[in-house]
Amino acid sequence: METDKKSRILIVDDEKMNLKVLADLLKETYALILARNGKQALKFAFQEPPPDLILLDVIMPEMGGYEVIKQLKENEKTKDIPVIFITALNSMEDEEHGLKLGAVDYIAKPFSPPIVKMRIHNYIRFVHQHKLLDKLAYLDALTEIPNRRRFDEVLKNEFARARRNATPLSLGMVDVDFFKQYNDHYGHAMGDKTLYRIASALVKSIKRPGDMVARYGGEEFALILPDTGHRSSLQVGEMARKAVLKEKIPHIDSTIFPHISVSIGMGTIDFPQHHAVGVIPSTTAPENGNIEYTPEFLIEMADQNLYRAKQNGRNQVY
Repeated sequence: METDKKSRILIVDDEKMNLKVLADLLKETYALILARNGKQALKFAFQEPPPDLILLDVIMPEMGGYEVIKQLKENEKTKDIPVIFITALNSMEDEEHGLKLGAVDYIAKPFSPPIVKMRIHNYIRFVHQHKLLDKLAYLDALTEIPNRRRFDEVLKNEFARARRNATPLSLGMVDVDFFKQYNDHYGHAMGDKTLYRIASALVKSIKRPGDMVARYGGEEFALILPDTGHRSSLQVGEMARKAVLKEKIPHIDSTIFPHISVSIGMGTIDFPQHHAVGVIPSTTAPENGNIEYTPEFLIEMADQNLYRAKQNGRNQVY
């Protein structure tokens, strides 16, 4: 998390005085969101960006804290937000019930301000560490862009979103031309540096926040382009190809160009018309002619177009 942004804490309590006490205690350190009931709590929790921590009263009219946490834990977007119950209930049974529902801690009323501040500080620190580890788990160590694991997850989610919203989705597969020969001539250490430069060039060529460049494996990269039709995807691919050429990385053993170049295969599934645009992989089309559109189908289509880009002379988008 960026250090210049305050962590966001959602405080939920139907008692105005309790909200004021907690707000006065925490407002200097954190960005606070205040809710007076369960419905408001859920509304604020589902907004972007979600809170980093939720302080939740147990006893509230209409919708109590137990019902609120159940709904939070059932939602993919909010299920991992730590919830601390703030309550006057002090029996072991109440505490056990809350912990079973997913709360990380209990703070009993009336509370001690120093204890509250320290507990919240510790949980916020844990949230930061968890987010950092999660981010590292999805980054390719060499190129510092999203890795194959992240690619698979994003493609799955974008595919589902495109199908749900009836929007097109394009995928580009990018392969470095004659990279084996490059490594043989310049050495693997230089090859690693070159992959880093290629990844950076590809990222800079992508203009929209929703687009993603990932390392697919080896010298292969992938471009995920939501809400992008086939013609537009070819334009994006061409910008990516030219961005790599502009790096002017010498490649003496390339038979097509004196600098490092890439070949790109694009595939598009246009969900509004329910058809694929590009070369249709024959291996995925059943005998009855009905094609089952899946993320794997889109990858195979882009892969086959990449193969054709190579067959046609490389350093091009197909």
